[in-house]
Amino acid sequence: MLPYFDPEYENFNQRINPPRVCIDNTTCTDCTLVKVDSMNKNGILLEVLQVLSDLDLHIFKAYITSDGGWFMDVFHVVDKQGQKITDDKTIKYIEKALGPESNLLGAKGNISPGRSVGLHSIGDHTAIELKGPDRTGLLSEIFAVLADLQCNVLAAEVWTHRMRVACVVYVNDVATGQAIDGDPCRVSRVETRLRHVLRGYGHGGGGGGDDVDGDRGALANFAVGSATHHVDRRLHQLMHADIDVECDGDDTSAVAVANAGEGDRPVVTVEHCEEKSYSVVNVKCRDRSKLLFDIVCTLTDMHYVVFHAAVSSEANYGIQELYIRRKDGKTLLKDEAERVIRCLEAAISRRVSEGFTLELCGRDRVGLLSDVTRVLREHGLTVTRADVTTVGGQATNVFYVRDPSGQPVDMKTIEGLRGRVGQTVMLNAKSVPATVARAPEPGSGGMARTGFFSFGNLFAKLRA
Repeated sequence: MLPYFDPEYENFNQRINPPRVCIDNTTCTDCTLVKVDSMNKNGILLEVLQVLSDLDLHIFKAYITSDGGWFMDVFHVVDKQGQKITDDKTIKYIEKALGPESNLLGAKGNISPGRSVGLHSIGDHTAIELKGPDRTGLLSEIFAVLADLQCNVLAAEVWTHRMRVACVVYVNDVATGQAIDGDPCRVSRVETRLRHVLRGYGHGGGGGGDDVDGDRGALANFAVGSATHHVDRRLHQLMHADIDVECDGDDTSAVAVANAGEGDRPVVTVEHCEEKSYSVVNVKCRDRSKLLFDIVCTLTDMHYVVFHAAVSSEANYGIQELYIRRKDGKTLLKDEAERVIRCLEAAISRRVSEGFTLELCGRDRVGLLSDVTRVLREHGLTVTRADVTTVGGQATNVFYVRDPSGQPVDMKTIEGLRGRVGQTVMLNAKSVPATVARAPEPGSGGMARTGFFSFGNLFAKLRA
């Protein structure tokens, strides 16, 4: 007879040592300190970063350590305006998402499931995932197909990078307001039409299976479901699968990187730390919001564990030092290191946008996105990123657009857009800033450029 094993025993340590979070607005004059300590578990760092990332908080300094059985992090954060976090609702959200009441140590680790469709609940929906080769006007065609099939777009997130596109779209039925995946025949029709659009009208219109674009060896995948994956992480995963294709295909990606300019390219290196048997990932690039999330997300999905990290900002550049190992505890081999460098460069670059942002706010209606993106296409603008949300019948759409030739967007074009789109919705156009809002520089009471702490220097001192 086997001995009895209480299923709750596994969670015993979690109950007596629940995660703790402290929101400190007194230590620093120009930023908020978010301190998190908890029992350690695989993937916990990414889950914490998801919460801060969803709130659009900019992490310009962080100290991370998770060796042994405990996890202790300190994040220096500011909001989008570069100010401390003083809003009570935001503070309570962080405390609930990361504190004792959270599911931070749960088996599924789904601490903020609502972010799968934005921080706002959008009700019953079907999630559609698409990826494939990008082209001018593709987004307009996708939204036109959905409108034609009586699918109302509740929310969407679209990324493009190196002539590839990935998007997650949340839809429901126009007439009933219910998810569409309960009708297999309708799902099949939507799938067939969207596959047809993704491949381009010159490549046929078949439906089943994963279709391969013979010209570039690219996959055009389609998935339907109501899963609650974190949308930014899912987009990284969809685009991550294309990295080997980019390297084995033509030189389009190399040309795209060269056109971005040497000064804007991220610098990523991987070294070996003999003292503690870590692989050390060093990153230097233009600082921006969600940079640390993108890096940790990529490493986690590549099955690497971040044990220590130090993050800082200096002169508009982000500097990050991460000590990692494989899940089996071993350091990276040479070919692994080269792949990590390639994947991190792509993850950092794919969220960077140039040109203009177009923010449209207005009453939601069926076909609104189709009409707006058609106007963008008619004015010769390419959408590089899009963030679509609907709250209480009010649509808030943000499009990052640029000229396909790489030239600056003509202001006459923007005014033409305002004349056509602004008749039904409110349009705000602004140039994409080179850097994100940040804490003040030294001399103005700030601390954004204080000395960079390095675990490598600490190990060297301990060895001496």
